Amino acid sequence: MSHNYKIFCCCILLSPLTFLFFVDNANADLSAATAAPKGKLVFAHVIYRHGDRTPIEPYPTDPWGKPEFWPTGWGQLTKIGMQQHYHLGQWLRKRYNSILNITYTKDEIYIRATDVDRTMMSALSNLAGLYPPTDSQIWNKDISWQPIPVHTTPEQFDEVLAGKASCPAYDYALSALLNSPKFQELNDRYGYLFNYLTKYTGRIIDSLEGVQRINNTLYIESLYNRTLPEWTKEVFPGKEMMYISDLTFAIGTYTRQMARLKTGPLIKEILLRFLDKLRGKLDPDRSVWIYSAHDTTVANVLNTLKVYDMHSPTYTACVLIELRVDDQRKPFVSVLYKNSTTDMEPYLLNLPGCGTECPLEKMFSLYKDIIPDNWKEECKLSALLLDYEEANVGVAMGILVAIITLTLFLSYFVMLYSRRRSFGNYSYSQVA
Repeated sequence: MSHNYKIFCCCILLSPLTFLFFVDNANADLSAATAAPKGKLVFAHVIYRHGDRTPIEPYPTDPWGKPEFWPTGWGQLTKIGMQQHYHLGQWLRKRYNSILNITYTKDEIYIRATDVDRTMMSALSNLAGLYPPTDSQIWNKDISWQPIPVHTTPEQFDEVLAGKASCPAYDYALSALLNSPKFQELNDRYGYLFNYLTKYTGRIIDSLEGVQRINNTLYIESLYNRTLPEWTKEVFPGKEMMYISDLTFAIGTYTRQMARLKTGPLIKEILLRFLDKLRGKLDPDRSVWIYSAHDTTVANVLNTLKVYDMHSPTYTACVLIELRVDDQRKPFVSVLYKNSTTDMEPYLLNLPGCGTECPLEKMFSLYKDIIPDNWKEECKLSALLLDYEEANVGVAMGILVAIITLTLFLSYFVMLYSRRRSFGNYSYSQVA
């Protein structure tokens, strides 16, 4: 099923306002092609999701909720996931062979992962396919592997990749969104589903995210041929649970303000690094930067760039943000998306208002609304409330001007009416 058809099927379940939001996103120049970008490749950033994993949290009545059924532990990378990323690493080797040496050197590539086991293990598996040891790098003839560093930052301090660092302004905006009439309408619309899942899972399900978590658990169990309970046949797999699961990936960056606070630091870091590369200020002068993260990360990046078509990114789905130069040495950026564990070539995405080959300079103006000037300052709740206050003052002033203008017009017409009536009475008395 194509993504466009999928969007149509899902959106018919929405309220008119929500429908308009996603149609607007879906029509934002999302035509894709597998044709390779033009120009000479200079620098690439890769943002991918981890590989196949075990369920993160079984529900209370889950017949497969015992640890012995998942010996690697909850939310851990599986052997299948390792193999998936090994193949992706081999694919990345072919794609970036022109800017990466066969032998590993720390000065040409940097790998960063979120502080989660499955993303760090995915990065290591990926590197095994990207950099098999050769010649002098072979340290054990029985192992075709070499240790390559993967960097990370504790989640509570990571505002760039994990997006988990404290940001009160973002938390406030997210809470306001989830309590907005639009989302309350969605909660009411799917209230019967919330009640059904609550009844059979033994867990209180009262949000869209709660449905997504149950759907994810059932999906993984079905992948591993676990027999699902009879009650699941009523809802899984089903259009409504699929739609809700897809929708949750848009919530994190639903508004431009939320995108600015959640993914803005990552986009800003990438674009500034492109500039440093061109100016010869990148030290070390690396050619590839890899981020190992999650499906939410991939979806947030796509939505922040306005090229998200509301879907659940698959295992190893990756966004490629590439810097190239044309024949006149003018730099431009291309964004590609590979949402498959197969050898399928990535889709070349159309950036709204800029196309498939967007001049680097224009990228800064195109995404000015999501590039934070000072993320820490903007994350202060006082800054957010000040913005609201200024906006409210502007609205209040507009309303006040409108009221005054309307009052003056009404007064004028009342005066005219009074004068005409007075003149009519005076004339009648004279005739009498």
